[in-house]
Amino acid sequence: MSLDQIILAIVYLLAVFVVFFIGKWAFDLRNRGYNLQHELLQNDNFALALNVAGYYSGLVIALGGVLYGPSITLTDDLIDIGFFGIIAIVLLNLTGIINDKVILYKFNNEKEIIADRNAGAGAIEGANYLASGLLVSGAISGEGDLLTAAVFWLLGQVVLIIAAKVYNLITPYDLHEEIERDNVAVGIAFAGLLVAFGLIIRAGIFGDFISWEENLWTLASITGVGLVFMPFVRLFTDKMLLPGARLTDELVNQEKPNVGAGVIEAFSYIAAALLLGWVL
Repeated sequence: MSLDQIILAIVYLLAVFVVFFIGKWAFDLRNRGYNLQHELLQNDNFALALNVAGYYSGLVIALGGVLYGPSITLTDDLIDIGFFGIIAIVLLNLTGIINDKVILYKFNNEKEIIADRNAGAGAIEGANYLASGLLVSGAISGEGDLLTAAVFWLLGQVVLIIAAKVYNLITPYDLHEEIERDNVAVGIAFAGLLVAFGLIIRAGIFGDFISWEENLWTLASITGVGLVFMPFVRLFTDKMLLPGARLTDELVNQEKPNVGAGVIEAFSYIAAALLLGWVL
């Protein structure tokens, strides 16, 4: 690597850091109902830490999609980083609203995370940010424009919502009820599902835009396979990874839910998503 390349990389990193801090400011502005520093440092709010870590991780991954595109000139690249970086911030914060209004719509998420310090809710909201960061990264990578990026991000959000609905159908318990009673194990398991579908959707939309027909077919096929395989992944976790016990019993039918079982279920979804992305 030459000195010029090193200097260029530093310039790009500085530009990304500027966009990152704008993203942090946007998050603080949208959540101005509480003091982030006070909650994290004085109240040791672990649920909020999971939420914030997911947002920051999603933002970094989204900005990675900006950097992935073809390099033209330094000026053009910096304009792209600024423009698509701001778009990524807007889309990521819209994700938080979608999570509150559509995915976890039966209760007040801010109350669950701030007042109740519900780590399950924090894990889900953080995972949703992370999944959306993967969507944004895929949507703005390669050759395309703002319209294609917005359409594929929106379609990705629809798939995440469908995946959440399907998950609630294939599990013998109500997701919202378990999260509201502070069931961290269920929250982690569902968070893993969201990240998994973020990976699957990213694999379906990553790269250059070729045509609406081809790109939409790629997205539909890989997400369709993911939705079909979801119940089988849970069954595999139940029978093969946790033999001798029922996954549902470990998560909801005992006095203290087994967080470890939730972690294993989350891992299973993410591992399956990675494998699907590699083979399809």
